[in-house]
Amino acid sequence: MAAVGCMSAQNGRAATFKASKLSSRANVVRAISVSRNAGTVRSTRSSVVVKAEKKELMMWESLREGLDEEMERDPTVCMMGEDVGHYGGSYKVSYGLYKKYGEMRLLDTPICENGFMGMGVGAAMTGLRPIVEGMNMGFLLLAFNQISNNCGMLHYTSGGQYKVPMVIRGPGGVGRQLGAEHSQRLESYFQSIPGVQLVACSTAKNAKALLKAAIRSDNPIIFFEHVLLYNVKGEVEGPDYCQSLEQAEMVRTGTDVSIFCYSRMRYVVMQAVAQLEKEGYNPEVIDLISLKPFDMHTISNSIKKTRKAIIVEECMKTGGIGASLSAVIHESLFNDLDHEVIRLSSQDVPTSYAYELEAATIVQPEQVMDAVRRIVGTKVAA
Repeated sequence: MAAVGCMSAQNGRAATFKASKLSSRANVVRAISVSRNAGTVRSTRSSVVVKAEKKELMMWESLREGLDEEMERDPTVCMMGEDVGHYGGSYKVSYGLYKKYGEMRLLDTPICENGFMGMGVGAAMTGLRPIVEGMNMGFLLLAFNQISNNCGMLHYTSGGQYKVPMVIRGPGGVGRQLGAEHSQRLESYFQSIPGVQLVACSTAKNAKALLKAAIRSDNPIIFFEHVLLYNVKGEVEGPDYCQSLEQAEMVRTGTDVSIFCYSRMRYVVMQAVAQLEKEGYNPEVIDLISLKPFDMHTISNSIKKTRKAIIVEECMKTGGIGASLSAVIHESLFNDLDHEVIRLSSQDVPTSYAYELEAATIVQPEQVMDAVRRIVGTKVAA
């Protein structure tokens, strides 16, 4: 396996070096088409947009479908990472695509995150659109130099000569007894890197639509997928549907309080809301989706309506996404608030392996309910 991975990596580097000699995007496309197994798939899609019938998929299936559609649509799209080829990815997001597109576009890499992250940056600089998968987002700390000093900064430090259109994606978040190293929430680590966008999907529908938009973007995108949401099933749109990377999603409209959340916390919040509704509360729930930059248009409109805000996140409280959002709200919307912003975050401790201790470190529905009751006051159910 190691030998196969190294050989694939060498072939990938050779293809990248060859592409670097080309002078235009069109030449890059032609280079890929003559590469081994890289040009065997041709799109049969009509230029006329036909509204596809909606269907239900699990989130991992919707991500796979979006990846497949974009690889078929654009021959410059490729993917690299540990076990993304033969095995189909640790959570099967690329399952079956190796046979369809070949080893030049589904590149199995050695266990060397800084190596294949740098390879992805180089590929993006030559005109390709690489998707780099971290088998677990926690492992991407090993590639922090490449993400920060190369991926995020090259467009600026080159005076705009280079674009880095790459997507860095993979599973993360607190799972079910995965231990401290496999339960990392790296949003807070990456939010301080200039030049990168942060996006967190939460449903089968927005996962596919956001991934397609991220692949088409000319900006480097870090795409967060929660390990516990891969089997969440939902309706997805057809191949022509993309979703804005900068826009939050209104999950539920309300008037009492604005609750901002993202990723798995969307489901924790809605579980709490189901009980709060019975008590007469009417909270507004917004899935941030874009963690950098924040959708301040949606956020400010909601706060001006409810005049109260609660932020619910799985990130650590110190230096987390909630800390940044809370600061922005207080700076920009202070006069529109009737109450200080309440933050519900994970405790600043490593995640325990024991299930009871693991659950105690992250936000639970009861905490959301208590926060709403505290900030809104007592309600009399209708």
